[in-house]
Amino acid sequence: MSENAFEEDRRHDAQDPIYSGTPLLETRGVSKRFGAVEALSQVDFDAYAGEVVALVGDNGAGKSTLIKGIAGIYGFDEGETYFEGKQVSIHSPRDSASLGIEVVYQDLALADNLDVVSNMFLGREWLQGKSRLFGNLLPLSEVEMEQRAVATLGELAVTTLQSVRLPVASLSGGQRQSVAIAKAVLWNSKLVILDEPTAALGVAQTRQVLNLVRRLAEKKLGVVVISHNLHDIFEVADRITVLRLGHKVKTYITKDTDQQEVVHAITAGQVKVVPGMSS
Repeated sequence: MSENAFEEDRRHDAQDPIYSGTPLLETRGVSKRFGAVEALSQVDFDAYAGEVVALVGDNGAGKSTLIKGIAGIYGFDEGETYFEGKQVSIHSPRDSASLGIEVVYQDLALADNLDVVSNMFLGREWLQGKSRLFGNLLPLSEVEMEQRAVATLGELAVTTLQSVRLPVASLSGGQRQSVAIAKAVLWNSKLVILDEPTAALGVAQTRQVLNLVRRLAEKKLGVVVISHNLHDIFEVADRITVLRLGHKVKTYITKDTDQQEVVHAITAGQVKVVPGMSS
């Protein structure tokens, strides 16, 4: 994206007070190649605390590549990443999590045979006492973990779960998505990235998840939603960033655009260079 286009985007976004401060997350000119394939090319992207920004594009547009770079699954080849105004280097998911970035992937990464509490603390279990004794494993702090899980679900107004001790295998799709999102915000996260959060959900379950997405923004978290469902996007997103063929086309203020304009950007948006073709 050219510098002039980037500044034009910023001036447009600045019309809304939420965008007058420093972005929570910002990438500047990030690129990623896999051999001869350029999956991302000079992409500028930002997300602010207290907003929902959607990332849309056709298959192969670069959405997953951008998110996996932010999440530390693999590093960008070029460009800079800023978090809360400071330049950061993200080389692993641990680095991403330490900044307060959590990703809920489409497969949710939940263990069906474990209950809600065990899933929310999976890999980060609390132990009784303040330290792990050498040669001895301290027992898990089950009561404290259950209380924290219940409190987090309550803060997010998740009311459809009868018990946090139910196995995840017994939950509906919407309930499972709610558990995965609650797991993401349990660890004092600042930015939550949701990959196709309403895929394969029914009408009622979709409504439940979309309401939860808006509640995350109301809690002043930054929320990035990747979705092919433009109807859902227009319901919850404050801004919509369109990627095409690994390039950023434009970022739209949702209330100032419509689905037809976004679809046109997804399918025929102007990019500087078409990958695989000589310039």
